[in-house]
Amino acid sequence: MVAKLAYHANCWGPLGGHPVGVTSIGSLTYMTFADMAEAFADIAAAGYSGVEIFDGNLLEYADRKAELKALLADNGLGLLAVYSGANLIFPDIAKEEFEKIRRVADLAAEFDTTHLVIGGGAKRLSGPRPEDRAAVGAGLETCREIAGRSGLEAHYHPHLTTLAEAPDEIAEIFAHTEIHFCPDTAHLAAGGCDVPALIRQWADRITYVHLKGLRSEPFGFTPLGQGDLDMDAIVQALKDTQFSGWITTELDTWPDPAAGARASYDWLKAALAKA
Repeated sequence: MVAKLAYHANCWGPLGGHPVGVTSIGSLTYMTFADMAEAFADIAAAGYSGVEIFDGNLLEYADRKAELKALLADNGLGLLAVYSGANLIFPDIAKEEFEKIRRVADLAAEFDTTHLVIGGGAKRLSGPRPEDRAAVGAGLETCREIAGRSGLEAHYHPHLTTLAEAPDEIAEIFAHTEIHFCPDTAHLAAGGCDVPALIRQWADRITYVHLKGLRSEPFGFTPLGQGDLDMDAIVQALKDTQFSGWITTELDTWPDPAAGARASYDWLKAALAKA
């Protein structure tokens, strides 16, 4: 199996949202509060050739594009993907959410980025309404169109605490959109999914993958090959479905981010090399 390996730069500092987004929905982005120079250097040193960052971290360079391009070039990395998100179920704020995603996609295109990853589908405090997942699907179609106009391929990333945790919830959303599927192994497993089965079920939509391990007790994400998740079975499912795209490994948090990146790279290279 031939695959290209990237890493997400979300592990080098605290994760959060841009604080302006508390009162201005159009500025609500994901952020890693960290030095991207340190993250990129560690990612490149571990052996990866691509990097994914959050939309807020990309927008920090909107007026410093040359600086980010130099930072990527100095480390031999391509800006493979940008992760963004939206509620997708509230019509009153939809225009603001889509405008943010358009700005992100347009800026990402200037760095020859190929993948736009979308998370979201908000859960109401009172619980989901019957029409909510159809609304998420319709919103993802808009995201797909926005990405396409910028030359990017859009992917939906089911995530814990959203409307897409269990297999039937994911299927209901996908019934309303043709967006590609970016499976995140740990989030899917934590949501009760049989990850290898889900990969096989949706193989025709999967052109980009997020891999990370999962530890049940205490709950947490781990480098590949650690924790309770059968990563060998997941890699085998990718092989069986002839996946040949980019694989991004990530850890939301880890005591030594560089060591975590190296551990996942070494494990994945060995797993992919097996017959």
